[in-house]
Amino acid sequence: MITIIDYGMGNTGSIVNMLKKIGVKARITSDIEEIATAQKIILPGVGHFDRAMERIDKSGLKEILDHKALTEKVPVLGICLGMQLLTMSSEEGECNGLGWIPAKTIRFRFSKESNLKIPHMGWNLVHQSTPSSLTKDFEPEHRFYFVHSYHVQVEDEKYSILKTEHGYLFDSAIQNDNIFGVQFHPEKSHRFGMRLLENFAKL
Repeated sequence: MITIIDYGMGNTGSIVNMLKKIGVKARITSDIEEIATAQKIILPGVGHFDRAMERIDKSGLKEILDHKALTEKVPVLGICLGMQLLTMSSEEGECNGLGWIPAKTIRFRFSKESNLKIPHMGWNLVHQSTPSSLTKDFEPEHRFYFVHSYHVQVEDEKYSILKTEHGYLFDSAIQNDNIFGVQFHPEKSHRFGMRLLENFAKL
């Protein structure tokens, strides 16, 4: 059973549907007592960094999430904005992130001459930077669906497990022990996303 955290800013339905396709049970909840029993957690997210952290703080979710991730060491997967929330801070706002992974979230910056678009949207390849159980059996041309204007930059390369190029290389998946984050949307990435979610479910 995977527990998907509902704080009002996540693409929860699509994640549940993809997990059903691979035969994994899931529940969507914001109930602290239910989260306290979670064996694995997915933290989704679509939207603004500060608004997300404010909702997590005001709802009382931060304390139980800290306990599950840092004390109980249950596997946690942050998706898109959920990955960015794992970092220390974001240029999108002023709130502190959860701070579970030594990294920061910064905005894409390109010259006008580059003709590169923000947000980074569509399918793109990922390249393994550090071996991880989350990326086991990935294909050489493994690709995922992205939609984002901000990206994560780790403080130490040991926390980067996948990189992607959009103008320059950025960290598209990160890990600190039991805590994982992916900038892309595995729930929208067909068989490539299925493989990643299967790996997470087996942790």
